[in-house]
Amino acid sequence: MPSHRLSAVLAAVLAAAAGAAPLQPDTAKNCRSCTEWNQPQKPFLLYGKSWYVGTAGLSAVLVDSGDGLVLLDGALPESAPLIAANIAALGFRLEQIKYIAVSHAHYDHVGGVAALARASRATVIASRRSAEALAAGVPPKDDPQIDFGAEANAFPKVGHAKVLADGETLRLGTLALTAHYTPGHTPGATTWSWQDCADGKCLNLVYADSLNAVSDDVYRFGGADGNGGIAASFRASIARVAALPCDVLVPVHPGFADFAGKLAQRAQGVTPDPFIDATACRRYAEAASKKLDARLSEERAAPKR
Repeated sequence: MPSHRLSAVLAAVLAAAAGAAPLQPDTAKNCRSCTEWNQPQKPFLLYGKSWYVGTAGLSAVLVDSGDGLVLLDGALPESAPLIAANIAALGFRLEQIKYIAVSHAHYDHVGGVAALARASRATVIASRRSAEALAAGVPPKDDPQIDFGAEANAFPKVGHAKVLADGETLRLGTLALTAHYTPGHTPGATTWSWQDCADGKCLNLVYADSLNAVSDDVYRFGGADGNGGIAASFRASIARVAALPCDVLVPVHPGFADFAGKLAQRAQGVTPDPFIDATACRRYAEAASKKLDARLSEERAAPKR
């Protein structure tokens, strides 16, 4: 059985066990890492009323505001049933989702948004550039990965996304979710932050967008002369993530913060909670800065054409 069909079957079983009808996904994406990324992951508590509901390789976060739910990202098209099943397993209904926030408009993070938005009737929120890409169903021409090709980059279209400005805060119930534009990996990349509380203690959670300098074989982050391009704005995005108040880091790919290892530590009763780490965002940014430096060095040594 193809891997995407197996994931759909597993999602249907999980949804049935939770008493929910399985969500019908859009056409599955065919990519080299899709099968690995889309392995099921049981939902787990991050902190307070914030849960991880994504797959083993692609993050999605659900936050209960007390007046409706907010979902961050939708992973692959074939991830939508898995995310829906995880939400149902926590005792929630898709119809309770009021907003779906987007990190960046690549198929592995917004591929499932269209189906989840249809099923929940939630309002999708994004940066201006991401909203434009969602409406087009493909990244913009200045995306570093655009030359991978339209077919490879395409995802189900999402029309009428609500644009949140840089620094703007969405308020719903007790939740105050703030958008931080962090362009670089894509032109519309957005990092999201909010506070959540448990037992009288409030922590800062950060859903950090990718800070990786990934592109096709033509794109140059350093520009044609080695000094132009988007390197400076990319560095500013990295610095912005590093400076955010950050007690719990959730990167768009859980492997970027070793979530599997942290879950194993939790299961062993390791204290303090391995997911709570006030240095995590800074270290995430430091690693991204080194990767960008390495990429720029490669460009200077062997100019891409």
